Amino acid sequence: MDLVDIGANLGHESFRHDLAAVLERAAAAGVAQMVVTGASEQGALDALALARAHPGRLACTAGVHPHHAADYGSSTESVLRELHGLPEVVAVGECGLDYHRDYSPRPAQRRAFERQLDLAVTAGKPLFLHQRDAHADFMAIMADFAGRIGPAVVHCFTGTGEELRDYLEAGWHVGITGWLCDERRGRHLRELVREIPADRLMVETDAPYLLPRNLQPMPPHRRNEPMYLPHIVAELARDRGEPLEAVAAATAATARSFFGLPTPGPSSR
Repeated sequence: MDLVDIGANLGHESFRHDLAAVLERAAAAGVAQMVVTGASEQGALDALALARAHPGRLACTAGVHPHHAADYGSSTESVLRELHGLPEVVAVGECGLDYHRDYSPRPAQRRAFERQLDLAVTAGKPLFLHQRDAHADFMAIMADFAGRIGPAVVHCFTGTGEELRDYLEAGWHVGITGWLCDERRGRHLRELVREIPADRLMVETDAPYLLPRNLQPMPPHRRNEPMYLPHIVAELARDRGEPLEAVAAATAATARSFFGLPTPGPSSR
């Protein structure tokens, strides 16, 4: 299998002691490339370092997650602007709105989101978006930038059918994670994933978060990692009624086109 994980938080502290082994396990599982999520100023710098250490296998994003929006200021914006000019940084984000946790005040979230959309207009790079329990404000802000921003992916989609259809009507891509495998919270996704066109569908682990709940055997440490992406793709293929190989190939091709990733040679897989 040849897969691309579009959202892996490999800069997370849980990977510091065994990242080399994590990357080896991912390659053995067929995950040829990964996009490392940069979700804060320091997180984006860490993601860049990883991408530079593993050219061709890792790329990264650079942004400020809504959880960290209260920390967004002029110095952070200057750092992001510089990062967005680098070839290793393939998308602006993770950015958006999260009213589920409200770790940052909502006005601060909206301001940080708007500022990063401005940066995306200037950089001309795709957007890596986050939205949870903030759909109306999210869509309103994105509408203000219609016609000026480039391609966008709503990562880790967990929402409603109405939300999905709004995203698809806007022309955006959708990222599916192991939330699909959660019998408590993800059952509705089993039906909704059938509505996503193949050329707008991508897959991700969001590692170390969202370990698929139906893995067998379940790892004792409960840490998600990219090696489990094939499990998510298998579940996705089953729910879409499509061959596993077709879903794997389509999601990888879509991710490489969206992020401008090179097609890896046989020796790098």
